[in-house]
Amino acid sequence: MKNNKILLLVVIATIISAWFYFDLSHFLTLEYAKREQLALQHHITENPVIAYVSFFSLYVLVTALSIPGASILTLLGAALFGFWTSLIIVSFASTIGATLAFLSSRFILRDWVQSKFGHRLATLNKGIEKEGAFYLLSLRLIPVFPFFLINLLMGLTSIKTRTFFWVSQLGMLAGTAVYINAGTQLGKIESLSGIISAPVLTSLFLLGLFPLIVKWVMKTMKNKKRYQQWQQPTHFDQNLVVIGAGAGGLVSAYIAAAVKAEVTLIERHKMGGDCLNTGCVPSKALIRAAHTAADINHAARLGIDAQINSVDFSKVMARIQHVIQKIEPHDSIERYSKLGVNCITGDAKILSPWEVEVNGSRITTRNIVIATGARPLVPAIAGLDDVDYLTSDTIWQLKALPKRLLILGGGPIGCELAQSFCRLGAAVTMVEMAPQLLIREDTDAATLIEQSLTHDGVTLLLQHKAIRFESTIDVHGQRTQSAVLEHNNQLITVEFDAVMLALGRVANVQGFGLEQLGITTTERGTVAVNQYLQTQYPNIYAVGDVAGPYQLTHVAAHQAWYAAVNSLFGVLKKFKVDYSVIPAVTYTAPELARVGINEKEAQAQGIDYEVTRYGLDDLDRAIADGYDEGFIKVLTPKGSDKILGVTIVGHHGGDLLAEFTLAMRHNLGLNKILGTIHPYPTMSEGAKYTAGVWKQAHAPQKLLAWVKKYHHWMRN
Repeated sequence: MKNNKILLLVVIATIISAWFYFDLSHFLTLEYAKREQLALQHHITENPVIAYVSFFSLYVLVTALSIPGASILTLLGAALFGFWTSLIIVSFASTIGATLAFLSSRFILRDWVQSKFGHRLATLNKGIEKEGAFYLLSLRLIPVFPFFLINLLMGLTSIKTRTFFWVSQLGMLAGTAVYINAGTQLGKIESLSGIISAPVLTSLFLLGLFPLIVKWVMKTMKNKKRYQQWQQPTHFDQNLVVIGAGAGGLVSAYIAAAVKAEVTLIERHKMGGDCLNTGCVPSKALIRAAHTAADINHAARLGIDAQINSVDFSKVMARIQHVIQKIEPHDSIERYSKLGVNCITGDAKILSPWEVEVNGSRITTRNIVIATGARPLVPAIAGLDDVDYLTSDTIWQLKALPKRLLILGGGPIGCELAQSFCRLGAAVTMVEMAPQLLIREDTDAATLIEQSLTHDGVTLLLQHKAIRFESTIDVHGQRTQSAVLEHNNQLITVEFDAVMLALGRVANVQGFGLEQLGITTTERGTVAVNQYLQTQYPNIYAVGDVAGPYQLTHVAAHQAWYAAVNSLFGVLKKFKVDYSVIPAVTYTAPELARVGINEKEAQAQGIDYEVTRYGLDDLDRAIADGYDEGFIKVLTPKGSDKILGVTIVGHHGGDLLAEFTLAMRHNLGLNKILGTIHPYPTMSEGAKYTAGVWKQAHAPQKLLAWVKKYHHWMRN
């Protein structure tokens, strides 16, 4: 920190210290004002200019130094100077003092804060640049935070000084007037009976009511600005229109129908969305077949002589389609129609915040839920269109098992399908740009998955990047497809029969009217929503993959409850979506399951934590089943049994995770898990034994030393 900054900080600290040391704040009390009222008023009458300047300067000083007492000073000024005089003095003095505090904060701390926490403040800075004046005005009119705190925090942002000054002057004026009105009445109190006089009670009532009125006015003005180019219908056909029949859309429609609202669900393709048709369901059916093949191949370790003569891949794929067909009725038009949902197949287009067009018909609705999901990312890699590439959507169309399968991407989808196809007999090569698979997971967990995939025969190429694809046909008409990869500045060629892209998913935000409405999207390409899942149009909501931040079926369903309830009953009560306890599972063998934060995230957030680890090679049931690889890892605050996060790598890790998820959701610590009876022998005992490891590490050693002495005494 530069010398001039240090000097200013020392001066401010000295003045504040002197203020408290000499107890100058006792002058800023109503008791003092009442006691000295006549003397003060006489001084004001004799020397009005000096009195005005002195009070003005004192108010600026108190506000600039963020010293407690500005509110009392406002009331005192009103009692001594009257309404209009004190309004002028306090209005300008408070703004000047606030600006000085703002500038001091910016001068002393802004560079340091931005350099140290700039990446975390990037979103805030962008928001300030976009609508900083309105945001500051909202804070001034609705004092959620103390004014002195607003002054200091705003100094750390990129808002301009002149904007801060005039917005503060305007924003604090109405509130100042209410306070001064109360002060003029308090100044007239001569006895205890005066406290319950009508003028004083009215002023106090206005003080409490003012923020609510302002909040309502601000909300009304903001909404009017948003909707000004649209003509609202005089009546509505529906309470809710849901676009997209994946997990988020289905649950939104279900809840709306359950509470007897009129709801229309529009789906352009297949009910059930990606999860049923191309995601969760088919992939788990494939994993089941692959797991059976692995069990047979490893049956010898159980003393069973078995072998696989062949894998009929067409039958494997046929069973997958059968599984989809068996689950389809759960998400069918017939079922939802019986529940009271008006189901329509067609392409929806949002015409206005209250109108949706489908199949040439217009539907008016009070609310809209966007649940259009996401699609696989197809990158712009040279030559990609010249080869037979697949995605997680199209791989289920395969009729024959590719002899050589190349998979780009080492996320959950890539890992699951790489292992499954390899277990069914394909030669699988997996390419990942990062130094590890499952880059968001802890290294120890990801390493176990890497080892398992390698053991099954998957060729892992970490820190490799696909540069281009090539397709050639020789003189005999034989086609050769290959990918050119870059690794350590060297080029490597990998031939394949099929390549699958597993590089993430892109939100579906185009083609159904969001562009015309100007719906805001995030840097990740998802629809921008607030904590109530509202877009910038409060009656339009978004859930699931199209909104993020998690691309998980159960999160989409979780969000759907909030969107449906907020859209239908938000006038009465709105609920903030809760992401505090979100479980997720990668269904490899072993499974990698997680809830809460892991070590990477704890370190990034600067959280001081402890790790409790239990190896599944110690668990009786895991040993008996022959699935004793993996571990349970729990993060807790130092010295506490509160669960911050859990990572499990092991057989049926997703099922083991449920107990920890329940514990976190209801604030149950490891001691509660340890005190719960678990059936023996089961994998679920792993949770109890993990809690036992924590308990042993936190045993009260001093107390136990005395207990040992007690037992010794009892023996003698």
